Amino acid sequence: MSGATADPRLTAPRTPPRRRVRLSWSDPVLRSIVWQILIVGLVVALFWYLVSNTNRNLAARRIATGFDFLFQAASIPIGESLIPYTPSVDTYGYALLVGILNTLKVAVVGVVLATILGTLIGVGRLSRNWLVAKLAAVYVEGLRDIPLLLQLLFWYALLQGLPAPRQSLRIGDAVFLSNRGIRLPELVWGPAFTWAAVALLVGIVLTYAWSRRARQRQEATGEQPRVWPVALVLVIAVPVIVWAALGAPFAWDKPVLHGFNFTGGLTVTPEYTALLMGLVIYTAAYIGEIVRAGIQAVPQGQWEAAGALGLRHGVILRKIVLPQAMRVIIPPMTSQYLNLTKNSSLAVAIGYQDIVSVANTTLNQTGQAIEGIAVIMAVYLTISLSISLFMNWYNARIALVER
Repeated sequence: MSGATADPRLTAPRTPPRRRVRLSWSDPVLRSIVWQILIVGLVVALFWYLVSNTNRNLAARRIATGFDFLFQAASIPIGESLIPYTPSVDTYGYALLVGILNTLKVAVVGVVLATILGTLIGVGRLSRNWLVAKLAAVYVEGLRDIPLLLQLLFWYALLQGLPAPRQSLRIGDAVFLSNRGIRLPELVWGPAFTWAAVALLVGIVLTYAWSRRARQRQEATGEQPRVWPVALVLVIAVPVIVWAALGAPFAWDKPVLHGFNFTGGLTVTPEYTALLMGLVIYTAAYIGEIVRAGIQAVPQGQWEAAGALGLRHGVILRKIVLPQAMRVIIPPMTSQYLNLTKNSSLAVAIGYQDIVSVANTTLNQTGQAIEGIAVIMAVYLTISLSISLFMNWYNARIALVER
């Protein structure tokens, strides 16, 4: 029977029988889906109830709602703004934008300065120099125990106690320190500087791209092209050439005493200075402890192995220990950046007009309390989420990748 053909029904692959999908409450997947739907429905229903109830109560009391007030002319005097602002001409929406920019000016500069100062404090606590280590410890333990609001009031009172403009403290004929703030020379900006700044940004991007290409080439061939000559040309030489080709303008607007105050130059107000100093000094104490803990989390064997190779202490810290410590430092550092940004709302206590101060004045003038508070919440939520997204991205980039 070798020539007989086999029955195709016997040689065909058997398909498994179809199983009936039965919905059962004992299925954990089904239970999780049902509970999620119920919870989302309850949240939506609660939100709808609160909104409708609020609208009914406001309508019963004839209180206007909505954001139409943002397009009305604002009669809010703002003494410090990054963009031109004219009261009774610009709108409330524009005034709130000025407040947002003032908040960002404190938050961005504060984060940078607090990171630098906190890192120095954290490294100082681990210093082999007894005096430096003890001074850093006193700084951390002392400033963390004093409420931030008291520190802001202290710095503001200290700056307000400076002499009047006529008796101001001077550094040469360019810098003046008085109870009206710090007066500095201001560079007269022109088109040449704008194009030079554009060339600088392009040079930084191209230098970064070249450094990545050099790293890839090193990984492939073991030979790393030099990056610093390219950076020298793109970041320094090209912007200078662009600036020189457009006439090389260079002029300073120096402050001059006229009457009872100064005119010209750049003004750093006492309110901004006190707020920035308070936030930076206070937050740096916490960042210092985070940096110290991150460095101590690196195994001692890393120090010993690098020392056995003849590396100096500073090189070991900068090239070996800190890069490993960053994986421990970054997550709690994110919380400190968020705290600094949210603590800037205390500016209202010393008269700095940030988003909270401008929004409070707006809701007092327009009566739109709910909308004003909603704007404040939306601004801080947006800033905080932006910081969190950036820090989470950076943390994921430096995280160890398991192979």
